[in-house]
Amino acid sequence: MKILLLAIGKINDQYLSTSIEKYTSRINHYVNFQINDIYQKSASKKLSFIEYKNNEAELIMKKLLPSDYVILLDEKGDLQSSINFSKKIQSYMNRGISRLVFIIGGAYGSSEKIFNRSDHIISLSKMTFSHQMARLFFVEQLYRAYTIIKNESYHHQ
Repeated sequence: MKILLLAIGKINDQYLSTSIEKYTSRINHYVNFQINDIYQKSASKKLSFIEYKNNEAELIMKKLLPSDYVILLDEKGDLQSSINFSKKIQSYMNRGISRLVFIIGGAYGSSEKIFNRSDHIISLSKMTFSHQMARLFFVEQLYRAYTIIKNESYHHQ
């Protein structure tokens, strides 16, 4: 299985970037994992929030394959415990999903097009985080999921 994180924007904070790289490296010991940053060339002040989200959706949709299993990370999604998230990851592996794609939208959220393309929607929290923080929280949780699956000592109950 290959796991891809599609994320709008870029990381500007060196501390976050270093931490994300650390967890990405750790995840790659278990599975082929990659982060793909997606940028809008320039945010026009003339665009409405809906137009802006639709432009981001077009950039995201270009990166998706028809066979991808897509999970949108959005505050409106299902809340997961770390244990339940690890069970979901294990079930995707057991089902033989070849490419699992997680999406983190931009500052205005995701468009209906992305919601409709998603096979599942999960939430990292009921709180709203910046896309930069959401990336860090996600990669840490993905790493944690694999340590739970492998019964390693990282996660404590």
